[in-house]
Amino acid sequence: MKYISILGSTGSIGTQTLEIVRENTDIKIVALAAGSNISLLEAQIREFKPALAAVYDKEKAKELAVKVRDTDTAVMSGMEGLIVCSTDIHTDIVVTALVGMIGIIPTVEAIKAGKDIALANKETLVTAGHIIMPLAKERQVRILPVDSEHSAIFQALNGEGKNEIERIILTASGGPFRGKKRKELENIKVEDALKHPNWSMGRKITIDSSTMVNKGLEVMEAKWLFDVDLEKIQVVIQPQSIIHSAVEYMDGSVIAQMGMPDMKLPIQYALYYPERRGLKGERIDFFKLGRLDFFEPDYETFEGLKLAYEAAKMGGSVPTVFNAANEYAVAKFLDRKISYLEITDLIKTAIDMHRYRENPSVAEILEVEKETYEFLDRSLKR
Repeated sequence: MKYISILGSTGSIGTQTLEIVRENTDIKIVALAAGSNISLLEAQIREFKPALAAVYDKEKAKELAVKVRDTDTAVMSGMEGLIVCSTDIHTDIVVTALVGMIGIIPTVEAIKAGKDIALANKETLVTAGHIIMPLAKERQVRILPVDSEHSAIFQALNGEGKNEIERIILTASGGPFRGKKRKELENIKVEDALKHPNWSMGRKITIDSSTMVNKGLEVMEAKWLFDVDLEKIQVVIQPQSIIHSAVEYMDGSVIAQMGMPDMKLPIQYALYYPERRGLKGERIDFFKLGRLDFFEPDYETFEGLKLAYEAAKMGGSVPTVFNAANEYAVAKFLDRKISYLEITDLIKTAIDMHRYRENPSVAEILEVEKETYEFLDRSLKR
């Protein structure tokens, strides 16, 4: 029996993780945690009967506690609640699927407690990879990637020597605006940016995919996950989203992982690694597919990807600024407070004005996030 806790159980990754749990009788949910969606979390509690539940929003946690008082689930709140859920003694694997930097501290504490991590929270490695990876090695904890691209790389590396990597090929669909030029993106509306051609995801990550900031965050993640130089990570546009990523080795061999666009595959692979389990779903029909296309990214139009490489090269606290500024800007765009192209403009402005820190602690990372939000708030009010 596998005992798991899910941080972010009401989001896209969390709900798909629970779909996998429904299909398998050897997984037990120990804890569920969410940001504020207590109506869905209540339904999950009643179905999966976890011992623990946490809501980051303290007032919402109080409401939930009243709603589920007829169950045996203990309800907690705030960061303390997230930490309790991620470190419970009965948990084997923690699925970290929270959106945003609130996922960093619970992940750190879970690693300290010896829990394996099924990682779906990009911010953890983007901002704190220099802390997370050495800590995981010290505590002999496995970091199992849940992103489809990183899972693909992880699978392509199985049984191969890490020092034989020539290049990591990180694929991207190109999003809904592939082939467009910057001028054509000036009047993009929220509804346009939320129409991803291949994947069904949460609102924030869908916007990130459209700007290709998401791919930039994945580049930063790959650097830490696979311990490779940025120069060895190449982004390739693969519009059909069939090749999820690949690894090229020093002898010229390229090993790619392929499959239909379905996030349940990498989630299940992380939960059961190294075992493969049967998974219902659509299979590739190569005759129907007919072709696979590949394109070079347009770094001028999709400046977010270019900025991500630059931020990663600068290192230190700059990736935190990149991530925080993007979170801030995407929220403002979704609220229709800024234009689409202003998302990357705000990221660039925040990086340009940042006071660099060489090797930030978790506390400093969170302080940089706060400073970035405050700076952008002031900038927009001028």
